[in-house]
Amino acid sequence: MPLLDIQHLSVDFVSGDNAARAVDDVSLTVHPGETVCVVGESGCGKSVTALSIARLIPSPPARYAGGTILLNGKDVLRMTAAELQAVRGAVVSYVFQEPGASLNPVLRVGKQIREMLQRHRPDKADDEEVIRLLRLVQIPAPETRLRDYPFQMSGGMQQRVMIAMALASEPRLLVADEPTTALDVTIQAQILDLLRDLRRRLGMAILLITHNLGIVGDLADRVVVMYAGQVVEESPAEALLKNPLHPYTRALIASVPQPGRESERLAAIPGNVPRIGNFPPGCRFYPRCPSARPECATTMPELREVQPGRWVRCLYPESL
Repeated sequence: MPLLDIQHLSVDFVSGDNAARAVDDVSLTVHPGETVCVVGESGCGKSVTALSIARLIPSPPARYAGGTILLNGKDVLRMTAAELQAVRGAVVSYVFQEPGASLNPVLRVGKQIREMLQRHRPDKADDEEVIRLLRLVQIPAPETRLRDYPFQMSGGMQQRVMIAMALASEPRLLVADEPTTALDVTIQAQILDLLRDLRRRLGMAILLITHNLGIVGDLADRVVVMYAGQVVEESPAEALLKNPLHPYTRALIASVPQPGRESERLAAIPGNVPRIGNFPPGCRFYPRCPSARPECATTMPELREVQPGRWVRCLYPESL
């Protein structure tokens, strides 16, 4: 049984009598010990999907308009407030981008980690366990650094503290939403190596949200590609990178700089992701698609399985 099973999820944002659909009929699964990457440009619905797993988006303005989110076999959308509090942290924990905006600037990092322990594992809420967690995420001299304030740490160290806080509750699923966006390239690689090592050592599942396909190859078991609130392709990572089926996936991969590839300028996808509530009829990628045909403008393609484990939302996918 999947640890996370999202089926036909739709999320609207409501303002007065108007509703705009940010996530439209999204389905994805994460199995125990698996790493699934959700990729796409900003505005594609990745973060809304991720936040919906623990119902972290206030309602209103959000409205969960349809579908189910089964987390450890229980439907999150039907949980009471008390049941949600029991799930948040204990079953699923989050690591967000820009750790400096997530950490409390006036509390020492050790105290912030200890607060997580007091909530979920009160018998372990002591300096010894805080030091163990800091050592787990490879922070040097943890006996000293637990007394630091966030401003005394680099961005990479702050992100490691955020990961330590997320791990304090011993979750089964770690949702990492753009965890490397605010970090330089060297630190990005260190954080991704850390996530890979933690999955191997702790056996937890990871849902990684990113707009960068360049970091997917070494980390993901499966990849879900989103565009304009919909899943447009899902595939094992290796197969997707070698043979992408959807034009949008091909364009994303082509935009990643490749060592040794000579070009005057990087490939780019023309235009922009359509705004929520202003999606075109037919295929939503049609206005930007280099392979579009006339019928793409009027016919909404269904997400269909074209090979075991490979799904694509396109009338004319790349041949297998």
